[in-house]
Amino acid sequence: MRPPVPRRDRRLTVAAAVPLALAGAAAAAQQAAPLPAVQVNATRLDIPPFDLPAALSVVSAAPADAGLPGVNLSEVLTGVPGILARDRQNYAQDEQLSIRGFGARATFGVRGIRLYVDGVPATLPDGQGQVSHFNLDAAERVEVLRGPFSVLYGNAAGGVVQLWSAPGTATPQTVLGVDGGSHDSFRYSVDTRGTAGALDYNVAAAQFLAGGYRAHSRVDRRSAHARLGFDPGRGRQLVLVLDGFDQLRAQDPLGLTAAQVRADPRQADPAAIRFDTRKSTRQGQAGLVYAWRPEQADEMRAMVYYGQRRIEQYQSIPVATQADPLQSGGVVAPATNYGGVDARWTHRGELAARAYEFVLGLGGDYQRQRRLGYENFLGDALGVRGRLRRDENDNAADVDAYAQWYWRVAPRWTLLLGLRRDAVRFAEHDFYVTPANPDDSGHVRYAATTPVAGVQFRPADALRFYVSYGRGFETPGYNELGYRSDGRPGLAFDLRPARSRHYEAGVKWRASRALELDAAAFRADTRDELAVASSLDGRTTYRNVGATRRQGVELSLDGELAPRWRLAAAYTHLDARFGRGFLACTGTPCATAATPIRAGTRLPGVPADYGSLRLAHGGALGWREGLTLSATGATTANDAGTARAAGYALLGLDAAYVLALGEGARLQLSARVDNLADCRYIGSVIVNDGSGRYFEPGPGRSWMLGARLAF
Repeated sequence: MRPPVPRRDRRLTVAAAVPLALAGAAAAAQQAAPLPAVQVNATRLDIPPFDLPAALSVVSAAPADAGLPGVNLSEVLTGVPGILARDRQNYAQDEQLSIRGFGARATFGVRGIRLYVDGVPATLPDGQGQVSHFNLDAAERVEVLRGPFSVLYGNAAGGVVQLWSAPGTATPQTVLGVDGGSHDSFRYSVDTRGTAGALDYNVAAAQFLAGGYRAHSRVDRRSAHARLGFDPGRGRQLVLVLDGFDQLRAQDPLGLTAAQVRADPRQADPAAIRFDTRKSTRQGQAGLVYAWRPEQADEMRAMVYYGQRRIEQYQSIPVATQADPLQSGGVVAPATNYGGVDARWTHRGELAARAYEFVLGLGGDYQRQRRLGYENFLGDALGVRGRLRRDENDNAADVDAYAQWYWRVAPRWTLLLGLRRDAVRFAEHDFYVTPANPDDSGHVRYAATTPVAGVQFRPADALRFYVSYGRGFETPGYNELGYRSDGRPGLAFDLRPARSRHYEAGVKWRASRALELDAAAFRADTRDELAVASSLDGRTTYRNVGATRRQGVELSLDGELAPRWRLAAAYTHLDARFGRGFLACTGTPCATAATPIRAGTRLPGVPADYGSLRLAHGGALGWREGLTLSATGATTANDAGTARAAGYALLGLDAAYVLALGEGARLQLSARVDNLADCRYIGSVIVNDGSGRYFEPGPGRSWMLGARLAF
């Protein structure tokens, strides 16, 4: 299959664009303000990112500064290496996230990456996560942890993304926002934060409406977030985190074939229209974090959370396919209750007259999911709920224990060690049992011990070298465990967890007080990766296929080039390949994996080169201007590499004017143009799509106008 061909060849390689933007930056930054001290939580240590032997990026969550509405997490990840965030122009399937190639095979939601909001997990015990309820209006920063130390977060931790809300401000402040732009997009938002005695608060709510770039992609989603902090005194702190998300309706245009993209990239697949494919989601979640410092050297932290998530999704499975008694229908309706606890103790002291910090923790999570399936037709009417075809409980639980130790072993040397033990159990209870559809009940348990170690050398105050190593694992989720490849009932007990070894060497250099350059070389070797074993009558089965290797380099530069000039730039080269040959499942339908895949074939969904850059100018008042560049290399969409999306580069420009209205009030008016060259490109791919609809086109030239009133 030939890839879709852009109608304008305006591509620019990131490898060329980033060095041009970086030339001379260190010298120009000498007079700029120093980099701010940032307290991060990604490694559970009270250590600045610069002093950690790990690849950790911390970015300010302020999409409005770039004229962006704050709908997608990708809006605040410009300048972060290693992570690839793709807006699919399809809110029925959520955003695509991958870190160093982990998570790229997910066809919906987020897999292979651990997600957190204010320390509360947004990833279920089976490894499936979502970022739809991430509220950027209340956010202060986003932390992205890559490489070996990610494994300290357990199952499916190929990387860690954490969003942290800002605490309440000493002076109460409210921000009202409105954005409108191309494709009938509108967003309304409000955020209020402040203090009232011992309480600090940050409460935000928003509604996003869009007609969509493609046909049949209309969306109406609403979200609310609250962070309430209490200070009882005596070194104690209590934080309550509340999240609500209601996506009333998100139409699903489905992916397109290469021929459909060439004919009209804005079309929806005809099956999407016939079956009115769509998804509605409602989620509520609460988390409570209690921290107590009884002594200067000790700190205790306990977290408990609970949530509910309800989904109803209408798929395009043909009526004839559902005649199979084993078929579970074209309407998916899971209702999930989930929750968990985490408790840890931190101790700071000295060993051999050298400071150390020790963390010991214990936690557990669970999910109780009632999964129902229905036919997506009634008589001749399509896209409506029909007969019940699936009724089961898909439950999962994990128990984990972890320890970390950070020690300044010598004036120029530091050591960071970690160890984690995880046990994950899946249990399915099937209530839809007929003579032609046997009982699928069953259970399976996985366990792993994952160590990690890192060493950092400090030859100068502004320079750090480090090396690190870790071992990780990723269990199959219910999407893979649900059906056995031999056709017998029960979970796919023969599937093994993917186990990985991570290596990293890096350097961090503060070229000036206000500019930091980071570079890392990495490698991850994984065995027992999963691949499709069969795809027949709506049931997909999986099997372990052997080894893979992901290796490459990351570069990032972040800081002030000069007064009022700021740059954030990142480039990633990633070589991700299958280490052994295997037989892949191709065709529709596919009863048996029979297509040979040679060793050395690239992993699908993983471009070899990608990066982003933002150059901004301006201050607190008056004019602000910005330029954003993002670029991605060619990406294969299936294991065989026969489906391929061409690489692209996108340029965006934005401008804003901020004026003071008196008594602390300010008004910001902004305008933004994206894809300035109006390039035709594939924004994301659906890896190994069983119908050959691999491609999700991105929008052409588009615009956005916004206004923010702060008082």
